Amino acid sequence: MLDRRRLLLTAAATAAVSPSVAQAQAQTQTTDTDADGRLNSLLDGWFEADIEENPEGATNLGLDRGARAGLSAKLSEAGPAAIRKDRQKAVSRWAHLGAFDQSGLSPAGALNYAIAAFGAETAAQTARFDYGSGPGRPSPYIVTQLSGAYFSTPDFLDNQHRIEDAAGADAFLSRLEAFSGVLEGETAKIQEDAGLGVIPPDFIIDRMLPQIRTLHDTPAADLAMLKSLARKTAGLNLTGYDARAAAIVDQKVKPALAAQIEALEALRPRATHDAGVWRLPDGETFYAAGLKANTTTTLTAKEIHALGREQVAEISAEIDAILKAQGYTRGTVGERIQALNKEPAQLFANTDAGKAELLAWLNTLVADLEPKLPQVFGRLPKSHVEIRRVPVSIQSGAPGGYYQGPPLDGSRPGAYYINLRDTGNWPRFALSTLTYHEASPGHHLQVALQRESGELPQWRRAGGFSAYNEGWALYAEAVAADDLDVYAGNPLGRVGFLMSYLFRAVRLVVDTGLHSERWSREQAVDYMAASGAKPLDASNSEINRYCVWPGQACAYKVGHTVIARLREEAEGRPGFDLRAFHDKVLENGSLPLAVLERVVRGQA
Repeated sequence: MLDRRRLLLTAAATAAVSPSVAQAQAQTQTTDTDADGRLNSLLDGWFEADIEENPEGATNLGLDRGARAGLSAKLSEAGPAAIRKDRQKAVSRWAHLGAFDQSGLSPAGALNYAIAAFGAETAAQTARFDYGSGPGRPSPYIVTQLSGAYFSTPDFLDNQHRIEDAAGADAFLSRLEAFSGVLEGETAKIQEDAGLGVIPPDFIIDRMLPQIRTLHDTPAADLAMLKSLARKTAGLNLTGYDARAAAIVDQKVKPALAAQIEALEALRPRATHDAGVWRLPDGETFYAAGLKANTTTTLTAKEIHALGREQVAEISAEIDAILKAQGYTRGTVGERIQALNKEPAQLFANTDAGKAELLAWLNTLVADLEPKLPQVFGRLPKSHVEIRRVPVSIQSGAPGGYYQGPPLDGSRPGAYYINLRDTGNWPRFALSTLTYHEASPGHHLQVALQRESGELPQWRRAGGFSAYNEGWALYAEAVAADDLDVYAGNPLGRVGFLMSYLFRAVRLVVDTGLHSERWSREQAVDYMAASGAKPLDASNSEINRYCVWPGQACAYKVGHTVIARLREEAEGRPGFDLRAFHDKVLENGSLPLAVLERVVRGQA
């Protein structure tokens, strides 16, 4: 079975690189730097242009300073015209890059070309669709329970916008003013897409409407972003800003939210219960593009579905053996895990005190692991990671956990967010693995190293590919479990680790089931819950996520499978050194899997 997987993924990864890119990667070293200079100029120019059009990204990366300080007072444009502009840009860039003369590129230049070419090609392919969130972001819906300005902007203003002086406070107010325009643009796009027959499923509208209403109905002074403004300005002895902000919210933001609510309520009677994108215009092609963009391979939906079922069976068998050895023998693997999930000893109280205890426990896990990391990594990031709770206002639709990287200048730590809607979703035996995934040695270690790498051009330090990022974080869970032996003497902790892998294998099955096999939402929820990968409440939330981000959930296990296979190959060669292997995988930052294979094998 392992050999069949190896052939399957290698073939797909090789096919993911166009002949021109493969030729560039095979270039022998040359002292001619003209080609590299031309390419660097082109790609750096694109990055600079993108930063100018993405003020939130500039703030996240710490690039809204100096000559770009004006960006700190802006938000990105939204709406039909802005997305059409992005689509035209994607098509134009792919054509420009395809015509680029690669002769004379050094190996480093060829690697830059390969990375940029994959991103440009997939963006151009997703640009062909008139609906959705735009090129390179293959979600068919502009606003969901997980996306849209109502979801992201308040958290952004609360946690990322800097207020260090009066200029920062003024910029906050400017961004708050712009918030209403972004909402209006998104509402126009919702209505335009509905005219094409693209309306989110009924259960997605039913999930996002309460979240938008909560933001609309909360008194301005009680909003976390305004509390943050009041606290920061008070610390700087600046007065009047909280009142001005409240007036903007009441006079501009809330009417825009009300209009978005009204638009969604008007569409609700037309929404169907079908979950998959197969029902949308050219939906099968949309899903294929989503799989390619997210897995950075050309694996088909049927191949991914089969791979998932195979891995679910393998991982379930290993969990079964451990559970039986611990005396858990009655029922299916899923039934035994569900019973374990409910054992009082495994649960934190679902109260404010219990949630505070959970966060403190996670911080202890991170602190305990940190001294062990040099055993398996030659390079470690300087930036630290903070563990934060997902804001209560969006927790009903937000994912279970996610990571926010530090800026390029390291002025802000990385952040690992955990959704504490219900602590019953996080039994102790399964919670450690999420923390190793989101913090170190997972996302934080990889992303922070990439952001701190002065050897990489800025566009590579800032960018990334989901299959690599998520594949690394999943692989890192095994580094903690197997290489650092964090579950020594804790067999149920080992079960929690395997459950994480089972969960990601289940994702391969249910994502392709929804969007290719035409499963119902309920069929997907039942499959996930029955597997034991997640409790029922969490399974419902997870399946809702896959319905609006088709293909993204497949990035994790496909990426992990490729990285784990590369390690297996490296271990078979004389002189294998684990620290050196990890440094090799990490030193170039996030790569398409096809390119990563060539780099690790010494072919690029």
